[in-house]
Amino acid sequence: MSIEFINPPSAPPSAGGYRQLAIVPSNRRLLVLAGQIGNTMDGTIVDGLEQQYEQALANIVAIVESEGGTSSDVARITVFLTENPEGSRKIGEANDKYFPNGQPAMSWIYVAGLFRPDVKVEIEAIAAVD
Repeated sequence: MSIEFINPPSAPPSAGGYRQLAIVPSNRRLLVLAGQIGNTMDGTIVDGLEQQYEQALANIVAIVESEGGTSSDVARITVFLTENPEGSRKIGEANDKYFPNGQPAMSWIYVAGLFRPDVKVEIEAIAAVD
């Protein structure tokens, strides 16, 4: 049984295309991912907030896939940013690329800084796989 994503008619619509509610069936294994940043396999942090966002999503999907899941198994992400994205179109494109069946439940939080000054984005995720 898949994760059920819904926007309840009793709640206001989402502000950004994400789904308001993810219902995880009881027969699924819950994956709680550590915050992912825009780093590549060799540890390099990619340049730019939008590129870091996309790379962090790629890292999340890679971790979920390592447990037999897909991006459709990501129930929720929490995005921490140190600045406003300059290219919101690029953020939307990254969401469409990594969540082609629709964005999971999500929150965006602006913070004063992350653990290194060159890290502009960190994304936590919760997924549920068979």
